[in-house]
Amino acid sequence: MSAAEEKQTIALLRKCDVLAETSADAMQALLPGLTVGSYRPRQVIYLPGDRAQGVHFLTSGRIKISKVTRDGKELTLAYRNEGDFFGEPCLLDGGPREEMAEAMDASVTVEIPRDMLDHLLRGDGGASYKFARALIVRRKDLETRVEQLIFKDVGAKLAELLLNLGQEHGIADERGIVVGLKITHQEMANLIGSTRETVSLTLSQFKRKGLIQSEGRKVILSDLEGLRALA
Repeated sequence: MSAAEEKQTIALLRKCDVLAETSADAMQALLPGLTVGSYRPRQVIYLPGDRAQGVHFLTSGRIKISKVTRDGKELTLAYRNEGDFFGEPCLLDGGPREEMAEAMDASVTVEIPRDMLDHLLRGDGGASYKFARALIVRRKDLETRVEQLIFKDVGAKLAELLLNLGQEHGIADERGIVVGLKITHQEMANLIGSTRETVSLTLSQFKRKGLIQSEGRKVILSDLEGLRALA
């Protein structure tokens, strides 16, 4: 790796919050083991059973993390955006991947081998703190998802999903909150543990009630209070 490539790779890693303040020397020590990967939309990065070599730090794009059954059913666990990391379960025991990672947009990741990342986190208190906080947030999000799947009906789960998408990706205009993220009905279904047909039917009901509008694959939240009453 040339000096220019090394500088570019370190700049990519600094886009990720966990490593934004890591020392130059510590970054330099990572360089021999790093793998930079570029992925096109819908390209699978790894599948369940694949060897887990390291943790991916997402420097651009969006990644879907999901569980897939043998008969092809899929449950979306999370989306990871620029600045996030994924594939972290390998830090526990280095076993094979248990989930699927798929690029939703053109994406670039920097993969850090598990032993090198483990060594870095042991010696960098700031990075360890940020890494731990991110895992705690993910734990809380997962608990919320489990609660939704068990106790809420499809309408409530879908309303809450739309509100969360609006909060994370929303842009306000005169029509309401435009969700600035193109997401298919199938992706919504995978997120709430439902089917595409049921989600499509429920969204149509939301439209008739004036809760939402649609613009291509974008959703506009027209009545936030009405959605909150359902969630």
